[in-house]
Amino acid sequence: MAFFPDCSLRAPARFFAAAALTGMLATGPTFADSNPDPVVATVNAQPIHLSDLKAASELLPPQARNMPPQQLYPMLLNQLIDAQALLIEAKKDGLDKDPDTQRLMRLASERALESAMLNKLVQPQISEEALKAQYDKDIASKPGETEVHARHILVPDEATAKKIIADLKKGGDFAALSKQYSKDPGAAKQGGDLGWFKKTDMVPEFADAAFALKDNEVSPTPVHTQFGWHVIQTLGHRTTPPPSYEQARGELRQQVAQAAIQKAVDQARKGVTVQKFNLDGSPVKATDTAEPPPANK
Repeated sequence: MAFFPDCSLRAPARFFAAAALTGMLATGPTFADSNPDPVVATVNAQPIHLSDLKAASELLPPQARNMPPQQLYPMLLNQLIDAQALLIEAKKDGLDKDPDTQRLMRLASERALESAMLNKLVQPQISEEALKAQYDKDIASKPGETEVHARHILVPDEATAKKIIADLKKGGDFAALSKQYSKDPGAAKQGGDLGWFKKTDMVPEFADAAFALKDNEVSPTPVHTQFGWHVIQTLGHRTTPPPSYEQARGELRQQVAQAAIQKAVDQARKGVTVQKFNLDGSPVKATDTAEPPPANK
């Protein structure tokens, strides 16, 4: 039987699954308008409804949702039939009475309730309207980030870096000196050019020096970082515009969802009484977490 891998319960999956199902019904079997949830199959007289197909379609990964409807529909239906047949066999075998199985069923039920609760609380906060409002507040209304265009020469010792700075003051060619001395092979091939970058893209010592220099200015003294000694020349400064809503939407949605989930969890914790025990079941004492005094030397 065919199973779809890498299923996801995220909201985009729900949206596209519903769209796929709508197209599927338009080209596949038709149902009476008077029955909004018709039976599409039975297994030992147990019905499988259209709503079951809708629920299954919500779990499909993107690649499965892009399948032609005439292929997707029978695969989904056969998967549900196979699952129902296995469920009937499991009950015949008494597995639903097995303590371990009951524990797993209880855990699955609890996880489903947790997901439903989070979904109820989080979904309104990640609607398109909510995300656009958050974008306008946190991104669109703020100035873009400053970037610099710089190049550098990386050497293992300060003395060599000072010699290069002296050569540059005498009219030496930065690109040629980079190819001759630099221990950064990638940048050396480009004459030391690092392109445009934000301050957070580089280690602090390097970034502070590069951003402090004026256009076309060379660092007057070598700059030391964990990688060695740098001679830096800043070629230009610019301020980038903020990303568009389309560019920011994915990361923004994730950030808003994570914040909403954490807020929901924190609120739920405030409404319950928690008592923790040691792993052996004994009550936790204040001394259980105390560190032992340092050993005498």
